[in-house]
Amino acid sequence: MSDVIFTSKATAKNGRDGHVQSADGLIDLDLVNPASNQEDKGSNPEQLFAAAYSACYDGALNLVASNQNKKIDSETTAEVSFMKDPADNGFKIAVKLHIEIDGVSPEEAEELAQDAHQACPYSKATRGNIDVILNPKAGETPS
Repeated sequence: MSDVIFTSKATAKNGRDGHVQSADGLIDLDLVNPASNQEDKGSNPEQLFAAAYSACYDGALNLVASNQNKKIDSETTAEVSFMKDPADNGFKIAVKLHIEIDGVSPEEAEELAQDAHQACPYSKATRGNIDVILNPKAGETPS
């Protein structure tokens, strides 16, 4: 195993209809399965994964841009879909990353998005396991 920089810890109880809490208490959420319960309020694993993946990817994007001496302003939104998996009659997830990048051309935005996808730890962990679609868009370019 590589040198550990830090470790985060969270515990879930009763699965999709239970509760999840981080060791430090910052995350302390009731879980609700939106497929079977649309009335109660709560989070779900896909929502938590979307938050984590978007934060990790956007961090990788800014690191890649910085390493290429490009000054950007970015925002990444992850859509995580829960779906049937016909391969084993079970379930799977898929991700669409909507990436807004100000400060570069559309071509540079596409290149940065691809480079970030290679660098992001969440992209590395999911590569070959789930479908991930990148949807980069260049915003305002510097004058």
